[in-house]
Amino acid sequence: MDNTGYNYFEDTSLDEHHSFLLPKIFELLEGLKYNLNNKRNIFELGCGNGSVANVLTNQGWDVTGVDPSIKSIKLANEGFPTLKLYNGSADDNLTGKYKQFPIVLSLEVIEHVFDPHKFSKAAFDLIEPGGTLILSTPYHGYIKNLLLALTGRMDEHYLPLWKNGHIKFWSENTLNKLLVETGFKDISFYRLGRIPVIAKSMLVKAIKPIK
Repeated sequence: MDNTGYNYFEDTSLDEHHSFLLPKIFELLEGLKYNLNNKRNIFELGCGNGSVANVLTNQGWDVTGVDPSIKSIKLANEGFPTLKLYNGSADDNLTGKYKQFPIVLSLEVIEHVFDPHKFSKAAFDLIEPGGTLILSTPYHGYIKNLLLALTGRMDEHYLPLWKNGHIKFWSENTLNKLLVETGFKDISFYRLGRIPVIAKSMLVKAIKPIK
């Protein structure tokens, strides 16, 4: 029985949140690629069903990814047999196995993990000095939380009955604190989906210092 990860995926389709995350990711990657000296390598930490890795591969990126969900990786390997997608997690020695990358990507994953410090450290270690983390997670802030309470949607939003669902609920302040404690610098936030004060997700770009 697979108790290791997120079993939402039933096929290899992109999810609804990719519709507002991917355009900004493409924009950020376009800005980064000119400084990569043709090293268009990305490590996806939490690659799920492989749908994002497939899109990026089709755009010319060389993607390696891991996910703790056996079911998700099985779907990914069946749907995209040529991609380098494997079972694994932040609990593993990922840097020892896969080395380092100029870019680490992790979309809608950190809200599912028990130990965010270990997860953030794993991402940091995977990134080459001067490299970039691009990470997303559902956005939470005062106004959005207040509206959830006023509209009676707190139970629906913080649903404890969701197996392998969200267990961490991040604001810009708390996520920034985690990334700073890990060692990241030059941290930028982008709120995506809906208007900013009630954004669905926030995308973070952070740099691993050279020294």
